[in-house]
Amino acid sequence: MVGVLIINLGTPDSTKTSDVRKYLREFLMDWRVIDIPYLNRFALINFIIAPLRGPKSAHEYQKLWTPEGSPIKTYAYQLQKLLQESLGENYLVSMGMRYQNPSIKEALQLFKDRGITKLVVIPLYPQYASASTGSTIEKVWEEMKDFQVIPDINFISTFANNELFIKAFAEIGKKYMAEDDYDHYVLTYHGLPERQIMKGSCNNHCKLGTCCEAYTDYNQYCYRAQCFETSRHLAKALGIGKDQYTVCFQSRLGKTPWIKPYTDEIIKTLPAKGIKKVLAFSPSFVADCLETTVEIGETYRDQFLALGGEKWTLVESLNTNPTWVECLKEMVLKNS
Repeated sequence: MVGVLIINLGTPDSTKTSDVRKYLREFLMDWRVIDIPYLNRFALINFIIAPLRGPKSAHEYQKLWTPEGSPIKTYAYQLQKLLQESLGENYLVSMGMRYQNPSIKEALQLFKDRGITKLVVIPLYPQYASASTGSTIEKVWEEMKDFQVIPDINFISTFANNELFIKAFAEIGKKYMAEDDYDHYVLTYHGLPERQIMKGSCNNHCKLGTCCEAYTDYNQYCYRAQCFETSRHLAKALGIGKDQYTVCFQSRLGKTPWIKPYTDEIIKTLPAKGIKKVLAFSPSFVADCLETTVEIGETYRDQFLALGGEKWTLVESLNTNPTWVECLKEMVLKNS
């Protein structure tokens, strides 16, 4: 039997401030997420970020929480069920979160108990980054280090230009395009500190500029280059030209430089250009969460409207889209 492990980032167990702080501490103490010396990181997270951001983040989570809990977890369970049904009885699909619950450890124990012979691990981040995919892969190995029997393992480390992944996002986007004429399309991705891009640069190829306009062997694991690659393919699938969309990056934290252009800065320029209707995509997320529903769907919308825009529409994430399920199935079959 082949095991299939799908992993997303994670979520607090509830909207209580104590649970949100617990989640923030685990998430941000990851050395791949905040890559500064341990003692500095410990002080920053435990004495500044978690205490101060905990209540505010708890309030933000309340905006998207459902009776079933956090959407990112709800969609993960649904996706697990759909993928299991699609793959059939020769596969065992499980789900884990990099941070909090359900844990990767629990999922791996299930595979161990069932005696699987192969394992396909899919971190649900389309574009590779050390802080997301790299951290998740490291965690899987950490949890398996004491296993006496380690099966054949294949990691899907990136699917930034996967045809079915692009098709799934385009299918959802086209529904909105059929309902209204939009002046411009904003493709906003989660940001990263520039230093993390430079640390992973192959032969000093990354310059955080026009080098991302082509996708090559040298930048195939550069997060920024992958975001531009996804954008080019998505624009083609949507039938829009280069001048009709903007690629930008959100969710920056702290004062150090993050990859540019910044989404909130781009938004400020749009109404002055006569752009009144915007359709926004977030192709770095495959399930709706705080960064999509609240940050892009509400905060950026309010900012755009306050500046004179007329309409800001967020295209929802893939969630349980049938083409997305087919995409995952195809990746599993090719790697098992």
